[in-house]
Amino acid sequence: MTTVHPRPLTMDALAAVIARDIPVGSYVNLGIGQPTKISDHLPPELGVVLHTENGMLGMGPAAHGDEIDADLTNAGKVPVTELPGASYFHHADSFAMMRGGHLDVCVLGAFQVSANGDLANWHTGKPGDIPAVGGAMDLAIGAKEVYVMMTLFAKDGAPKLVPECTYPLTGLACVSRVYTDFAIFDLGPEGATVRETFGITIGGLRERLDVVLMAPEDGTVLV
Repeated sequence: MTTVHPRPLTMDALAAVIARDIPVGSYVNLGIGQPTKISDHLPPELGVVLHTENGMLGMGPAAHGDEIDADLTNAGKVPVTELPGASYFHHADSFAMMRGGHLDVCVLGAFQVSANGDLANWHTGKPGDIPAVGGAMDLAIGAKEVYVMMTLFAKDGAPKLVPECTYPLTGLACVSRVYTDFAIFDLGPEGATVRETFGITIGGLRERLDVVLMAPEDGTVLV
């Protein structure tokens, strides 16, 4: 039986969980915001190569103190380090890598994700909000696997994993897995499968979510 962790995860702890699940040797793009934390938890021996849409391959963890170089940042303008063999290129070439299917995994933030993998992460549709699609549409259709890292519930308690997105869409049926502070879900045409929970039972998830939740195919029962 899968162990239920005693409490929800912090975003730093969740970043470590995602880093654990990225396949060895993958080429990966980390979206702006919380996903950038993942770079701090990737051990070099995994051989994961990080790509940034502003034109870098071989990005390392976040830079601190004397490591900071104002000319070396990720797409979110956060100072980063470079690993041996890092390279730089034009913004257009970076987007060609994204659109051309050369990335194994991307990890994006989201406002909403539907149970079948639709993604809404660029605009809430509310008057006054500033839309910011960036390269999310390109990543959503170009990466071989799209993961989302987000809190499971908004500040008002509304679920962000939903039967159908109500915010403007970034991509259709593009998200394969969602990592949240309360649980990890695999998504597909049949709905959401719970892989792991943190500080909540599957019964508690069912009470708070409007989507059908399934147990893993291996027969694991989450209670």
